Amino acid sequence: MTVSAGTPIELVNGVYAKLPKNVALGRKRLGRPLTLTEKILINHLSKPIKQELERSRSYADFQPDRVAMQDATAQMALLQFITAGLPTTAVPSTVHCDHLILAKSGARIDMGVAIDTNKEVYEFLRSVSAKYGIGFWGPGSGIIHQVVLEHYAFPGGMMIGTDSHTPNAGGLGMVAIGVGGADAVDVMTGFPFNVRWPKVIGVKLSGSLSGWSSPKDVILEVARILTVEGGTGAIVEYFGDGADTISATGKATICNMGAEIGATCSVFGYDAQMSKFLRATGRADIAAAADLVAEHLRPDEGADYDQTIAIDLNSLKPLINGPHTPDLAHRVGAGVAKAAAENNWPLEISAALIGSCTNSSYEDITRAASVARFAASKGLKAQTELLITPGSEQIRATIERDGLLADLEAIGATVLANACGPCIGQWERSKEITDKTNTIVNSFNRNFPKRNDGSANTLSFVTSPDTVIALALAGRLDFDPTTDTITAPDGTKVSLAQPLGEVLPENGYKAGSDTFVAPPADGSDIEVIVDPNSERLQLLQPFEKWDGNDFIYMPVLMKAKGKCTTDHISAAGKWLRYRGHLENISGNLFAGAVNAFTGAVGEGYDKLDRQTRPYPEIAKRYSKMQIQWCAVGDQNYGEGSSREHAAMEPRYRGARVIFARSFARIHETNLKKQGIVPLTFVDPADYDKIGENDQISVREMPPVPDKPVRCIIHRPGEKDVEFYANHTFSPEQVKWFKAGSALNLVRERVKKATKK
Repeated sequence: MTVSAGTPIELVNGVYAKLPKNVALGRKRLGRPLTLTEKILINHLSKPIKQELERSRSYADFQPDRVAMQDATAQMALLQFITAGLPTTAVPSTVHCDHLILAKSGARIDMGVAIDTNKEVYEFLRSVSAKYGIGFWGPGSGIIHQVVLEHYAFPGGMMIGTDSHTPNAGGLGMVAIGVGGADAVDVMTGFPFNVRWPKVIGVKLSGSLSGWSSPKDVILEVARILTVEGGTGAIVEYFGDGADTISATGKATICNMGAEIGATCSVFGYDAQMSKFLRATGRADIAAAADLVAEHLRPDEGADYDQTIAIDLNSLKPLINGPHTPDLAHRVGAGVAKAAAENNWPLEISAALIGSCTNSSYEDITRAASVARFAASKGLKAQTELLITPGSEQIRATIERDGLLADLEAIGATVLANACGPCIGQWERSKEITDKTNTIVNSFNRNFPKRNDGSANTLSFVTSPDTVIALALAGRLDFDPTTDTITAPDGTKVSLAQPLGEVLPENGYKAGSDTFVAPPADGSDIEVIVDPNSERLQLLQPFEKWDGNDFIYMPVLMKAKGKCTTDHISAAGKWLRYRGHLENISGNLFAGAVNAFTGAVGEGYDKLDRQTRPYPEIAKRYSKMQIQWCAVGDQNYGEGSSREHAAMEPRYRGARVIFARSFARIHETNLKKQGIVPLTFVDPADYDKIGENDQISVREMPPVPDKPVRCIIHRPGEKDVEFYANHTFSPEQVKWFKAGSALNLVRERVKKATKK
């Protein structure tokens, strides 16, 4: 297969060639008009004629067009792929080095330090990519999702990526789903991507954005309406006249943050905005091909949605969401000021940040730079630390050429490397700041405690790049750029001019440094070396098969109270260095979880000697004694990142069952992929029945599809308490469980196929 810095037109033409026929088949089978979501999914079914299409119930096998992996998750995904025994990937795949670069001193110094510090990991990823036919985007290339949007996404396509914000590609009309590494391995080995057929939530947009309102405000409003759980099990589809007024990169911003409402992904229909972006990024042939099937790349008139939300863009006002959760929405100015007063949030801003995969496009930077340019003309400077992250090398080179970086630097901004940086915890700050409660504002997507700088004292608020610049100039959280003024050095009162953006660069994009490495035609002679003494990389051993017995008298290692995201289960930040070493990274297991019995963070009761210890130590002790254990989560357990380490670590240490009131989609799948049984209480109140000294038995294994599981709480000196729990295992996923993991099953199938 050809792997290049872009999607070949032959692949696109192959997808479009079968699209009209499959759309007609879908309309016939369902007997109604189709959503765009349904058109794309049906066109990527392994067997469009036979597979069931019932929303929220049917499990379906899909054949995605490509796989993308960022460097932090690619390590474990590729370690798993190596064990499969194939000579090359079955679909076009890429690796993007964007997560391991620490933001500290500025782009040039930080990049040099990262290349030196991560040399072993980068070389591993480069050599594995070369051996197995994978495209490699080296450090400095940019953030995976912006690079995918600029080079690989195309209308009507389907891809999976080992990062929860893979849905960014929905800005170009692609069904792009964030997954764990095991799902990626399935697809890279030629097996289908198996997932439950999603619901479809329609968001009808009317009017157009103006003034200080931006695409970011659209998704912040959707998050306010749906909350962090409202999109679970659904694809969010945007339609209506208002949708066509938003640029492709603006659409990508909206789709990107769909991960924050739990959505499988989000998507917009093909329009002139997408066509312009494709042509501007050197893909006129794809735009021309899409034009020929444009009617099939938009929802049918009268398409059926499970839920419909209407948003009038004309009346949408700037929002700022946070802290601690991306759905806590406030109106900029008076709205957030009122909440700050009620909660004692500091109004003084300690840092303002623009960028991340969510808001680092050319349009984003031009809007922010226009505000900065006007402010500089009035003698204004940022009143707090201001950090700028370009989304890709192409964006960096273009905004530098066009003077936009200079505009931002003129008010005091520091430009960081083309990487994720502070958005994912790769940000080193002074303890003088983080040791006390402080407020930051950013244009990122996720604002859980400790997310950005590792400090629970930092209160993170998410808003648009335009508003971030305005708040940085004012230095205060309660500033309203639509009404308030800033005092200039000469004493005059300055009202900031409304942001003005350019959707696409007038002089075209400048490519910048070439950071893409295509794999050789034949990589069979390339040797991938993993030092057995490495602290960062470790070859994997298969998890054991299910022994055929029920899980009985399992101690409850951890019961979490409130949010227990993937950041709580397997922290990022300093732990990113161990993403390729399962044993070492297991040292952070549940380190951020709040103990439901004591309120303590990251520690609990060790049943072996009745001592209080950090959760990672308890898990290690249980594992050493070969004790199978369970854990209990609260609502939306596993919210956040796609990182499968949050599932692999408990499995590695002996977890067999995770109970919760509800699960985030990706994490629930990751648990099943690794051979763990995720169960939700039939009665959510049963969560309260589980005590610190209890043991739990789970009977009637393996799970039977659509049948609740009988569970028993054992208490010392008391009568057993029985309760029932639900699961979402399909017949195929039960096979994962029996095999010990989905990867074990893939390995067996590859061996059989190779023998033939």
